[in-house]
Amino acid sequence: MREQPPVELPATRAPIMAWDAWGAHDQHAPLSERTRAILRTALHVDVHEPSHPNADDVRLTASTLTDESRRGLADIVGADHVVTNDDVRLRHLGGKSTIDLLNRRSADVQKAPDAVVFPADRAEVEALLKFCTDTSIAVVPFGGGTSVVGGLEPVRDWFDAVVAVSTRRMCALTAVDTESRTAVLQAGVTGPEAEDMLGRHGLTLGHFPQSFRYASIGGFAATRSSGQASAGYGRFDDMVEALTVVTPIGVVQPGRAPASAAGPDMRQVFLGSEGTLGIITDVTVRVHEIPETTVYRAWRFTDFAAGAEAFRIVAGTPSRPTVMRLSDEAETGINAALSDHDAPHGGCLAIMTFDGTATDVARRVEDVDALLARAGATVVDESAARAWEHGRFDGPYLRDALLDVGALAETLETAAHWSSLAAVRTAVTGALVESLGAAGTPPVVMCHISHVYPTGASLYFTVVCAAADDPITQWRNAKTAATDAMTATGATVTHHHAVGSDHRNWMPHEIGDVGIAVLRSIKSAVDPAGILNPGKLIP
Repeated sequence: MREQPPVELPATRAPIMAWDAWGAHDQHAPLSERTRAILRTALHVDVHEPSHPNADDVRLTASTLTDESRRGLADIVGADHVVTNDDVRLRHLGGKSTIDLLNRRSADVQKAPDAVVFPADRAEVEALLKFCTDTSIAVVPFGGGTSVVGGLEPVRDWFDAVVAVSTRRMCALTAVDTESRTAVLQAGVTGPEAEDMLGRHGLTLGHFPQSFRYASIGGFAATRSSGQASAGYGRFDDMVEALTVVTPIGVVQPGRAPASAAGPDMRQVFLGSEGTLGIITDVTVRVHEIPETTVYRAWRFTDFAAGAEAFRIVAGTPSRPTVMRLSDEAETGINAALSDHDAPHGGCLAIMTFDGTATDVARRVEDVDALLARAGATVVDESAARAWEHGRFDGPYLRDALLDVGALAETLETAAHWSSLAAVRTAVTGALVESLGAAGTPPVVMCHISHVYPTGASLYFTVVCAAADDPITQWRNAKTAATDAMTATGATVTHHHAVGSDHRNWMPHEIGDVGIAVLRSIKSAVDPAGILNPGKLIP
């Protein structure tokens, strides 16, 4: 039956992330002596004691928002929801890539939005975009602030001002259809808030990216996010039944039925549009009953090639697990060295989880066990899978702790067909090693598969090395070399991190000149003044 809660709100709100780091400062932990020893011996990092910038010492660009514009914005959302003080602008400087965090630590003046505006609903967003169009104010849609590809940088371009429009006040579950298994969530709802509200109805979304604790529903849709349980529940764009998107010329609501042949699917125009075509205010998602049981399994392969081939076979079966993750030799070894429990040493660790009814899960586990045994895998204790799940959202905290002591740590990802996966991994790893080695900072490059499809899989790389005197240029050069290697081997420039400004220059190679012309034409049609998120996605 269809339930229509007037407005169902989360029990508690997700905290806003720290201005200079991932997550909340009280969740950060110092590096263990074991980790410090590995940095010194393996990477020759001159480990130093961490120091953090003081927010009071940060210099922001002065707000250029005129009194008249401030009054106009306040007339729409209320004076309390147009904020120009430095404390709030500081938290909306951009995303959380390593480049973002290095910029936060510099003594340079930080480019800040002239104001942060907090609309309450679709009508206020519609009025805001009309006002900003008329008054030449650029708009950066802002959800959880978790972008790692430069997707939230407040680019002013030729506009008189730039404002961040936060979706934080739009945080409700507004409809649940238990018969059709759909729910309507406002764009500012975070991952934990969605699970909290859906859980009251015995439902789950099943979307658990590493950014889960802070990222928003609108952000998931705008970036075509993929969660760690994608093998079972699909990517976020697979979960979207309908959208409400506010553009400068009006509101569009694509998605009328479960499927349609009424021309091109307009949902796909706005899914992945990264705030350049409109602000997503509501998302109708497909939901699932909370699983009756979850079973954890772990195996060891002798090498990555054997594990990837086994994953290819499992990905094409009806018994496919909910989570599938294969770490290469380097990642398996590093994780074992850093682990506080009895982690597998040597070879490649594969972990899987299976959600569902007890009967269904038992059947799928039996099928996959048999497949992996034939592929040469050996079973290891399931504690490896449970340990991964326990710490699956904490990786960015380790990255920040490494950065604190003088080690550069960053990630990048791609996807390719099974037939070219090995070549892509070799090319990207080689490009990173060559670039960072030439800078005098030879890296450790780790890789894992965490999203699988019948025709291919993602590759997720983690890179750690000593930070150079100019770490921003150091990483930009390495990232450029790695992305060139992806395109040269037929892989995509991004599987789930999105385009932002970091991958924008590769978009012509990704979708071709005609594809770029189509994007520019849509942009011109829905945002004729070009106010929405300048400098992102569209070259």
